[in-house]
Amino acid sequence: MLPTEFSQEALMTFFSQYAYQPGYVYGFIVVFMLASSFGFPVPEELVLISSGLVAYMAHHPELYPPPYPGAEGVDVITLCIVCFMAVFCSDLLVYLIGKFFGARIIKTKFFQKQVAGKGFDTINSWFQKYGGLACGIFRFTPGLRFPGHLSCGLLGIPVWKFMLIDTIAAGFSVPTQVYFVANYGGIVLDKLGEFKLIVGSVLLVVGLIWLIRKIYLKNVRKNA
Repeated sequence: MLPTEFSQEALMTFFSQYAYQPGYVYGFIVVFMLASSFGFPVPEELVLISSGLVAYMAHHPELYPPPYPGAEGVDVITLCIVCFMAVFCSDLLVYLIGKFFGARIIKTKFFQKQVAGKGFDTINSWFQKYGGLACGIFRFTPGLRFPGHLSCGLLGIPVWKFMLIDTIAAGFSVPTQVYFVANYGGIVLDKLGEFKLIVGSVLLVVGLIWLIRKIYLKNVRKNA
């Protein structure tokens, strides 16, 4: 059974404290997106949805009053731009690392952990099947974003092509998610309140799968 503290009220309290601290929100987005792009277990979609909820609260002061009169709230348009730029620049950074330091990276344990093996075989097959369009497919594939973008640099995809395709993919997915939640966050909060047990259970299962997979891969590398 989930703890009683996991409730809609607790969730709203957590997010509402940042609704009128835009500087912190924009900074957190950059840090979390950078971490997500490098393969750390920080789901990009969760960051985008959370950011949208904060903006929703800032635009409903009658429900989530500011700490003092005239407090500046998170702006939706600015938030969309920050999220897009954080995602795009993080993807580009990973690509450039693969492009300029690929020869050194492929010899490291970090590469073997994040890229080599079955995941790299999948990436190669996508490149053979879709060509440069695979750059955009990785954007919509959690778990393969980091190795995919790194491989784009390793395999010599032109920088202009990567930037163009990633801009289109990120421009389609990132601002739309943020804008939708920022304007219809009430629906999201209602659903979270109705299905908090399901949400908590899913998060628990995902966490367990991630932990088991990490232990399994560690044992495989150790035996190899």
